[in-house]
Amino acid sequence: MDPATIGPAPYPFKGEGDAVVDKPRFEDGKVWINQTQYFDAAPAVSWGFYIGGYQPAQKWLKDRKGRALSFDDVKHYQRILKILSETDRIMQTITMTLEAA
Repeated sequence: MDPATIGPAPYPFKGEGDAVVDKPRFEDGKVWINQTQYFDAAPAVSWGFYIGGYQPAQKWLKDRKGRALSFDDVKHYQRILKILSETDRIMQTITMTLEAA
């Protein structure tokens, strides 16, 4: 999760409030953490991306329910969104052919 490797994560954290995670949800390109605060311009693919049986973008926030996000938490979550989006983009470029034996 090295910021220099990941590059900019253009998902600004917006809204007024205490940054406490309540009921995370994705709506209209925004990842809402409570009624008034959200990560803007978030890719839908990041929110719905599965790794194994988990959706990391959702699980990370749900694991912090009732807790205020720190500045470092916000930066970390922005990087999570970016990494999941880039992972999906790279996966779309992979092609495989399966040959019958």
